[in-house]
Amino acid sequence: MTEYLSQQIAGIAIKALLYEVSLSPKPGLVDRFSNGAHQDMDFFTFIDSIQSLAPFFNEYVLIGYRHNDVLPSLFSKLRTVGIQAEKSMLAATNQVNTHKGANFSFAVLLGATGFYLQNHQLPLTEKDSKNILMIVTEMTKDLIQKDFTDLHQKRVLSYGEKLYLEKKITGIRGEVSKGFPTLSTLLLPFLRRPTKESKNITLLRGLILLMSTVEDGNILHRGGFDAWRQVQKESQQLFEMELDADDFLKTLQDYDKKMTQKNLSPGGAADLLGLGLYFAFLENIF
Repeated sequence: MTEYLSQQIAGIAIKALLYEVSLSPKPGLVDRFSNGAHQDMDFFTFIDSIQSLAPFFNEYVLIGYRHNDVLPSLFSKLRTVGIQAEKSMLAATNQVNTHKGANFSFAVLLGATGFYLQNHQLPLTEKDSKNILMIVTEMTKDLIQKDFTDLHQKRVLSYGEKLYLEKKITGIRGEVSKGFPTLSTLLLPFLRRPTKESKNITLLRGLILLMSTVEDGNILHRGGFDAWRQVQKESQQLFEMELDADDFLKTLQDYDKKMTQKNLSPGGAADLLGLGLYFAFLENIF
């Protein structure tokens, strides 16, 4: 793999994150016009964060391309570099967590993409995307067992660990270890459908679709189980209304105010939208 190709693929991931933060209006989330439910970050914090991750995204691709061992060991390599990327992100944002989940997911996806491109070329097809997600499943098949073993013996638990113990909710780890089924069975089929709507409207509808389904750790952390279920219900109703573009944007603006007042932010859904955009760009969907 040439350095140009690895940078090209990493650049597609960076573009996906830039698209995601630029979409507006997003309920409870940072966008061009609002900080949503976040008091410690804004649109420019996200730009700083994305720039800090760029060299690591390139490294993830190269690690995958150069890997010639079993796939679980590839995941271990990527996770080690991912920890360094997270430190770089926090340094760039004054310790604000903007992309911890997205960095973790993109480390896996970019590594799997690099590995796949040992024997394939761009642009990707729908079948190629499915094959890359199968590689992710093989890479991370022991992730849940390793990360959630012996939690009862730990003194201090993360919120994700507490959710697993109390509700068996696996969050992003579960999504990754299953090969991102929310992407393959929900978001990507939605994005592949022909539409005359703008990218902004199409992707905002995709976000609402994700909010109706995803085990969103951000909402669970901020509002608890009942708040998460309520957001899922409201999002499903909004998606199924099939409003025209103007009414949809106005409804989103109102919903943004409601989510912000409740201090709720669907960051998990936003991360998955960014991952979906990555595949959409690789497949030339837009």
